[in-house]
Amino acid sequence: MIKRLLFFLSAGLCFLNDVEGQVTPLDNRHYISSRKGLPNAFRAFNHQKSATVAFLGGSITNAPGWRDSVCNTLRERFPNTSFHFIAAGIPSLGSLPHAFRLQRDVLDSGKVDLLFLEAAVNDEVNGTDSLTQLRSLEGIVRHARLHQPNMDIVLMSFADPDKTRAYNEGKTPVSIANHERIASHYGLPSINLAKEVRDRMENKEFSWEKDFKDLHPSPFGQGVYAKTIRTMLSLNFEDAALMAGKKAKVSSLPKPMIKGNFEHGHYQDIATAKYSDGWKLEGDWTPADGLGTRKGFVHVPMLIANSPAATLTLNFKGNAVGMSVISGADAGIVTYSIDNGPEKDLDLYTQWSKSLHLPWYVLFGSDLKEGNHILKLRISDHKNEKSIGNACRIVHFLVN
Repeated sequence: MIKRLLFFLSAGLCFLNDVEGQVTPLDNRHYISSRKGLPNAFRAFNHQKSATVAFLGGSITNAPGWRDSVCNTLRERFPNTSFHFIAAGIPSLGSLPHAFRLQRDVLDSGKVDLLFLEAAVNDEVNGTDSLTQLRSLEGIVRHARLHQPNMDIVLMSFADPDKTRAYNEGKTPVSIANHERIASHYGLPSINLAKEVRDRMENKEFSWEKDFKDLHPSPFGQGVYAKTIRTMLSLNFEDAALMAGKKAKVSSLPKPMIKGNFEHGHYQDIATAKYSDGWKLEGDWTPADGLGTRKGFVHVPMLIANSPAATLTLNFKGNAVGMSVISGADAGIVTYSIDNGPEKDLDLYTQWSKSLHLPWYVLFGSDLKEGNHILKLRISDHKNEKSIGNACRIVHFLVN
């Protein structure tokens, strides 16, 4: 499968070269901001017998393509190093889920030398507000660096039609601006692949309809991504090689840019909740309706209620709380309060729920006063007019 994919990636790049023969191609270095570079990753890859690279993102990171090309590039460039690659891409998930799953899905594996991070497409599609994006992205960076001070991190923004439309209107997409703000504050390399794809299409090098085809890119589109990411690595490794004789410096964290960022985001076990009749803790959940699922969100424990008025309470310590749920065709509405404050409703039904048991991450409160809190939640007797039920299926509680 991988060999076949790499053949298609090569074919995509060859096709790009054919098109480039008709126009003056744009320089992909214009879409790379190196900032402080990748000196620690280069040192680790060049001198350690083993190294770890993690890929945290959504479906574009999960699918075969650019990630495989990057892995092969690293193996070829550093043949004496044994690489461990963590493929932590999960379709549909953006910066908010990444901030709370980082510990389990990446950091629990041990020392990580290089982290690739992308969330711009799903942050836009999922409607994640700008402040939550910033709190999540900064939380990921700070959490990663608190775990491993010398971990190098690359932020990437992939393409989709909405971002192309925004650039055509002279606007910078909010999710990309937020990726760049965090990268700039922490001196991290970033790659604006969305802008590159838009500009190359404007330059008549290829088209979305015939060549790129989808926000989940064709092999051709994967090849475009791979080529620029490899350029970024080459540029930064060349710079790092020139500095190789200098003693490594432990990276220090600047002051946080965003108050209440999720630098201590983690999952809290669903078994820590206290709940009434109407809830059931199921040890190995699978859907009974035939709808699709996501890996990691099926055959796992879930706290499930389908009946209005079922209640639960969760004691937690921190400044933010939320939950990760499965939102299918029967997703309901929950009513919640924090510390006996005003009650609010939250609809768990999404635009994709009709056809998919979607992993969906929601916040009940953030930037709370540090300390102990109580979340109270019950199933509402109201539901979305498109939903066929009142279900709430909790996979994880989210606590910062």
